[in-house]
Amino acid sequence: MTATKACDSASTAPESSANDNIQPFYLLHKASTPRNSGRKSAAARTIDLSPSKPSSSTTTTNPQFDPHKAFQSVWSRIDSAIKDVLRDVNTNVFNEIHSWVRQSFLAVTSSGVPTFAEATKSFPILNHATSKQLFTGLVLIKNMEFVDDLLTFEELGLFLKSHACHVANLSSLDLSTKNGVGGCLRSLLRQFLTVTLDAVDISILASWYREYGNPNSPVIIIVEDMERCSRSVLSDFILMLSEWVVKIPMILIMGVTTLDAPKTVLPSHVLQQLCPSKFTLGSPAERMDAVVEAALVRWCSGFSIGHKVAVFLRNYFLNHDGTLASFIRALKIACAQHFSIEPLSSVLGLLAEEDSEDERVLALSSGMAAQIDSNLASCLTELKRSQKCWGIVVMCLYKAGKYSKVQLLDLLCEALDPDIYKSIASDTRTRSGKGFEISSSSNHSMAQQYLRKDGPISQAIEKVRDLPASPLSQLLKSWENLTVDILEINVKVKELQPMIKLEEGKSLKQDFTDLAKRHTSRTAANIKESKTINEKAATLLANLVRDFMRPIECIPFHEIACFKDVEKLQSALTGDPRRRIQVDLLEFHEFLRCKCCSRSCNIPLQSMPDTSIMYTLAQEHGDLINLHDWFQSFKTIVMNPSSKCRRKGKQSSFPKKRKETNEHENKSESSLQARLCRAVTELQITGLIRMPSKRRPDFVQRVAFGL
Repeated sequence: MTATKACDSASTAPESSANDNIQPFYLLHKASTPRNSGRKSAAARTIDLSPSKPSSSTTTTNPQFDPHKAFQSVWSRIDSAIKDVLRDVNTNVFNEIHSWVRQSFLAVTSSGVPTFAEATKSFPILNHATSKQLFTGLVLIKNMEFVDDLLTFEELGLFLKSHACHVANLSSLDLSTKNGVGGCLRSLLRQFLTVTLDAVDISILASWYREYGNPNSPVIIIVEDMERCSRSVLSDFILMLSEWVVKIPMILIMGVTTLDAPKTVLPSHVLQQLCPSKFTLGSPAERMDAVVEAALVRWCSGFSIGHKVAVFLRNYFLNHDGTLASFIRALKIACAQHFSIEPLSSVLGLLAEEDSEDERVLALSSGMAAQIDSNLASCLTELKRSQKCWGIVVMCLYKAGKYSKVQLLDLLCEALDPDIYKSIASDTRTRSGKGFEISSSSNHSMAQQYLRKDGPISQAIEKVRDLPASPLSQLLKSWENLTVDILEINVKVKELQPMIKLEEGKSLKQDFTDLAKRHTSRTAANIKESKTINEKAATLLANLVRDFMRPIECIPFHEIACFKDVEKLQSALTGDPRRRIQVDLLEFHEFLRCKCCSRSCNIPLQSMPDTSIMYTLAQEHGDLINLHDWFQSFKTIVMNPSSKCRRKGKQSSFPKKRKETNEHENKSESSLQARLCRAVTELQITGLIRMPSKRRPDFVQRVAFGL
């Protein structure tokens, strides 16, 4: 008996506990138990709420194919490449600023260094009239939004710290009217002394510098955006720094959008205390080109985007906020969505490794599924090689298009267009066949007729024809460096370089022989030969477009590395929350994995969530919904769940179980009104309806209509 009771309790305990967990929630309803355990229709109606057991294929999956880990690996490569190129863009400016800082520091300390007692006194030292001059660096920022320059000033601070400078960054909030000058000093002491003090005084900073700081290092104060600061607070702060510049060799660096900004922000007596120097950061176009090259053109991670996604990102950057930070964030979202959608995207982590061999890729990919053979490894190798060639050709076009101010993002959008490549490839097969010849002008015109006349690719090719000998020689040198890994392209580039050097030598010899008749002594043959060299270079570039610029969407297995779902990306960036809420309310069964409600054909059932029932009933009304009619419809659904289904021919297979379930529910009028009020409140919070007004207390107004 005891054993039997124990077995019975063990078998019923999980069922009772499950009922207790599910019963308080209206969103999760329990399906009825089947009459016959062998019938499949009963099993199909149950809601699977238990965690699924791992299958054998899941347990034996290689951990290297985890999509989350693959995304982290790929994006870390992209993020590292972006940070490196942005740092390289500002390297020359940072070096220039550091050189100016050292010269300014020597100028401040040239009049002598005060003693510790003199430096810590509460009044300034005035040795001569120029002792109050504060060396100020005005860094010209050119970005559309200041958010792109926050990282730049952070990198500048780290760069100066690495060169033995004491650096503190102040934002416009530190220099606001609310915080005042005391807030600025408090922020400086917190960054230099790494402590927070209630009583602030600049003499504390002087004591720290003379006692603990390096007296051979300047104190750099970076104000990230001068024009956002309070004018009065910034003026008082600059006057205070100028009075203490002898005791503390402080140098001020401020970000400005225009060089006339100090004149418009600061009064004249404050401007007299400044000794300004001007520096210019890289333009937004330069930074964007560097980011696009590092993340999407070079093979740094293997991840790529389709043509429509590239066009959307370009328009999103130009039409919305125009910040580089938003572009990088959108690219990260696209990368994350790619790994969540594409099952084979985990292989992308292997493609990004430069030292991975074909055998290794084959071994790992063959373990993913039994039907995958060596063809996958060869296709992955071809995908990697094609993308490298494509990136090299794009960079060759960009080097030539720089002379026409072609943006790399515009060039990328046209280079990713599969329609252009398909048109060129189909006409090449029918007219000229295979081959790589730079002397065929017909192939050049054939490749160019499918390109937009004002497009970036056509502009780059046409610009090569008009380049003088010296810029053309530099362009060919850059092409040689870019194509060093592709031997068949590199050889063709090297064949043109001796021709350019020979032309330059002829021109130089001719200039020395008769300088006075330089423009008239050149023969028509020399001019024709020079034009022939430009034509050969342009033809070479056109042939590279024809033979190697193959968009990733035209390569087999491109789905592994290419993200093309522009609608999903647009929904994630711009969003449509009201429409998404409506879809979720009407298709709730896809989240609950409820099959019985999914077969109702939008007919309200008692088992549906209350909010979904109310919103489904609201579809039958117009602008205004009568609360009494709405409640009666809701009451009819909840009290008689099977009557409407019988009229529609959708009679439930389990009337007995439904009847038993309904008997345990409280069907009093007050409980139904409470459920109705909660559902209506949820619809109001989500912005789908507007609550009753004093003029019409019995009606609610619909706000959203349709999908």
